[in-house]
Amino acid sequence: MQFNSKIFIAGHRGLVGSAILRYLGAKGYSNLITRSRSELDLLNAEAVNAFFASEKPEYVFLAAAKVGGIVANNTYRADFLYENLTIQNNVIHASYLYEVKKLLFLGSTCIYPKMAIQPISESELLTGPLEYSNEPYAIAKIAGIKLCESYNLQYGTNFMSVMPTNLYGYGDNFDLEKSHVLPALIRKMILAKALQDENWNFILNDLKCGNEVEALSYLNQFGVHAHALEIWGTGNPLREFMWSDDMAAACVHIMEKVEFSDLIEGNEVRNSHINIGTGEEISISDLAKLIASEVGFEGEIVFNSNKPDGTPRKLTDISKLKSLGFQHTVHLKEGIQRLIHWYLNQHK
Repeated sequence: MQFNSKIFIAGHRGLVGSAILRYLGAKGYSNLITRSRSELDLLNAEAVNAFFASEKPEYVFLAAAKVGGIVANNTYRADFLYENLTIQNNVIHASYLYEVKKLLFLGSTCIYPKMAIQPISESELLTGPLEYSNEPYAIAKIAGIKLCESYNLQYGTNFMSVMPTNLYGYGDNFDLEKSHVLPALIRKMILAKALQDENWNFILNDLKCGNEVEALSYLNQFGVHAHALEIWGTGNPLREFMWSDDMAAACVHIMEKVEFSDLIEGNEVRNSHINIGTGEEISISDLAKLIASEVGFEGEIVFNSNKPDGTPRKLTDISKLKSLGFQHTVHLKEGIQRLIHWYLNQHK
């Protein structure tokens, strides 16, 4: 990519897309194209084709997706499968039709089997059953990987796929029902600390509630109390987390320096995707304790073992990423401190 190359970031308002947009701008790329959902509905193939015909982007970062945590994935199963399949089919096919030079499709490490060998290498794809709660989302992302590979093999395109681990960062989703575990824990801990301190101005502003009774009723639904915080599951699962700007740096590095042909091994093209992660993991229990310490919450942390844990362990093997010349820079404690500070500044 050149600094004046025409680059389309699909999904630029999400956690992933906004980090990529921010990183590209900071690095000096000046011809960046974005569209909000109201401006371009990626579920509409006709609209997507018209956009590509008009704008003719040279490079595409496909970060647009329907995403959510374990509750959302398990509740809206049809939506997660249909919308993600449709978005990626429309954008990848249009990128082929209008001769995009290179596309980067962003998936997720949930593509791997529930009991994959740890740490999970790219070769673990399609070797066993998926985690049930996010199976529809994972199937959509697996289809995206195979669509990119298949267009490359049939049409000679240069479409690549990366599978980021669990991400967190500026602009994260902190919705108590639909967010991922790390931002959800940060917000819950902050609210529980505010309850401890009887800081009702902060609580009512954060929740957009009219009174204390309404706020307490709402927080009770999510196990948030002044002296205790309930967390789903046993706390035993191990998870890997990556600062979103590190992920963005890895994506841009791959777009600048890696070609699909570099990822082909053997006669049968499989597993050409690239894991993006840190190679470091932490239990949900230790994560909760770390966030509590950084927030200053001194109440009890209660794990509800009647609720699902999800995949027991999900650590990525980042050997391929390292061999391509990339290493992350922001470690978990520093990233959590940054995100807590950012969230509090947003809710002054």
